Amino acid sequence: MANTILTSGVRANLLTLQQTTAEQGVIQNRLATGKRVNSAIDNPVNFFTSLGLNDRANELKGLLDGISNGIQTITAASQGIDGITKFVQSLQSTIKQAQADAAANRPNKVGTADVLANATEVADTGGKSRKDIALDKRIGEAAVAARANATDTGHLIDTTTNTNLALTVSAGATTYTVDLSATATVRDLVNEINKSGIATASIDDSGRLNVTGAGSSTLRVGVGAGTNAANARTNASSGTNQNALIGLAVADGDTAGAGIVSAGGNSTVRSNLIKQFNDLRDQIDKLAKDSGFNGKNLLNGDKLSIIFNEKTGANQSKLDVQGETLSAANLGVLTAVSGTPLTGQFNIQDDIALNTAADTLTSALTSLRSISSTLGSNLSVVQTRQDFTKNLVNTLTTGADNLVLADSNEEGAKLLALNTRQQLSQTALSLASQADQGVLRLFG
Repeated sequence: MANTILTSGVRANLLTLQQTTAEQGVIQNRLATGKRVNSAIDNPVNFFTSLGLNDRANELKGLLDGISNGIQTITAASQGIDGITKFVQSLQSTIKQAQADAAANRPNKVGTADVLANATEVADTGGKSRKDIALDKRIGEAAVAARANATDTGHLIDTTTNTNLALTVSAGATTYTVDLSATATVRDLVNEINKSGIATASIDDSGRLNVTGAGSSTLRVGVGAGTNAANARTNASSGTNQNALIGLAVADGDTAGAGIVSAGGNSTVRSNLIKQFNDLRDQIDKLAKDSGFNGKNLLNGDKLSIIFNEKTGANQSKLDVQGETLSAANLGVLTAVSGTPLTGQFNIQDDIALNTAADTLTSALTSLRSISSTLGSNLSVVQTRQDFTKNLVNTLTTGADNLVLADSNEEGAKLLALNTRQQLSQTALSLASQADQGVLRLFG
């Protein structure tokens, strides 16, 4: 078949029309995909750079799920701390209720044998009050116990042989022992008992010695005399002397000592608070165990690792949050009992034990606040990194799109221009064909 010979005019217009159609196809593809770079052929630099940016953005998006779970895990632990704090505060209220009922519980020794001044001494001293007479009396002197009179304050025991004096105050496992001077008075004795922290002492208007324990344990107060300080202390703390249940004024010649013993009692109010206290204590452990999220519990000693970037090894950015095993025992909160406590228990009937329990609960609140502060700081870090990662993903995605996305307005305008050019090219081609037909008419 012979080749068809086109005139130069027709061929030029045909070529223009073909180029316009090809350009229309490119622009139509851009409008259909929304991208001006659809493959490495279009623009290899932009295509692979955009691909890398999108890959990193997708990796960071995947990390956002882990970051979100980390936030919820820390939040769950923080809420657990808040709940435990409320339980500890309720325990403090229970302890305060128990302390408010202390008066019926404290051992107290008051009796006729404890009267250290009498009516005869009031008359002999010219009307001095019984209280002042008792306070001014010396504990011991190298003579048989003597009443007070106008010229002598009087003394309680004979220290001719046993010239050393000592005082012992004990309650439960706590003992306070101190040496008294040879010239010590009842006033000095009262002051030393008050210094012990175990009991309080005073002389009332009847000249009677009042001793009240600070706790509910059996209270023992002993005054001993001996040939030396060690013997005096031994005599002061001897069970025989402390259980003698005699007043100081009854001592004879070279007595080894005299004492006061008063057993503590039990408060019904305090006994009724035991279950309430222990139930609240048990709830601390239960709430701590329920403060986990997605298998992680920072109040049960678990460790939480939150990864912030897509890198590995030394270049990886992450936050490790080490949890703590939180329990009533770890906070130092003991179980309440009535009576002699075992390990891990405290006697709710004992004022001293209650004071210790109150201090422990205060320390527990301090520990909880510290843990809460640490969790809050970690939560702030993770939330900041979450916001940063979201913004970075947006930046990477925008940057990638800027490299490959098409401007639909610009591409639409180009397509409109090409359509116009196509129409003009078709018109030009038609005119060129008409010119060729004019030559044929010459032979008509």
